Amino acid sequence: MRLEAVFFDVGETIVDETREYGTWADWLGVPRHTFSAVFGAVIARGGDYRETFQHFRPGFDLHEERERRALEGRAETFGEEDLYPDARPCLAELKAMGLRVGLAGNQTTRAERVLRGLRLPVDVIGTSDGWGVHKPDLAFFLRVVREAGCAPASVLYVGDRIDNDIRPAQEAGLRTALLRRGPWGHVLCDDAVTERCLFQAETLDDLPAMVRKHNEECGSA
Repeated sequence: MRLEAVFFDVGETIVDETREYGTWADWLGVPRHTFSAVFGAVIARGGDYRETFQHFRPGFDLHEERERRALEGRAETFGEEDLYPDARPCLAELKAMGLRVGLAGNQTTRAERVLRGLRLPVDVIGTSDGWGVHKPDLAFFLRVVREAGCAPASVLYVGDRIDNDIRPAQEAGLRTALLRRGPWGHVLCDDAVTERCLFQAETLDDLPAMVRKHNEECGSA
């Protein structure tokens, strides 16, 4: 089937989270390279990234600490400078092709406000806080399909995580594109899942051409 909509994960797909995690290391009072080392080890063994915080501060509550940071004027945030350079051009080109383009990720209400303020060339911005459901819950991807307004097989979901993005999107009937960047994109591996991806890439630069070629081939079939 032709692709009619392309939805993107946010962290490490559109937004480079390197600086953001660095600020968490600063908040915890540990060297940034030490935080990164533990973060990578947690991911490599298949753990939840939030275990990293527990390693340095047992009992750490991420939601409470986010609020504490905000109260102290050190809120978790990102801006135009944190967007991957290929993100905005890719979104714009896909939209110019007549596709419905969206962002859909596990993000806070505060992050959603930031995303909307960036005025990215997208039709939809959806977050787990805003939708009341988190990846990898199947309901999250069913919401993506509803926002796309077309059949699941005509929706492409682009993400860096096999566990949170690609596998559950496939289970919901969406087509998938695995972006191999960021910690999860380089560490996690599951051949059974990646073989089912419509596309695999290391940047978003070539994605519009891949989508265009796929649709042209579907049109000539």
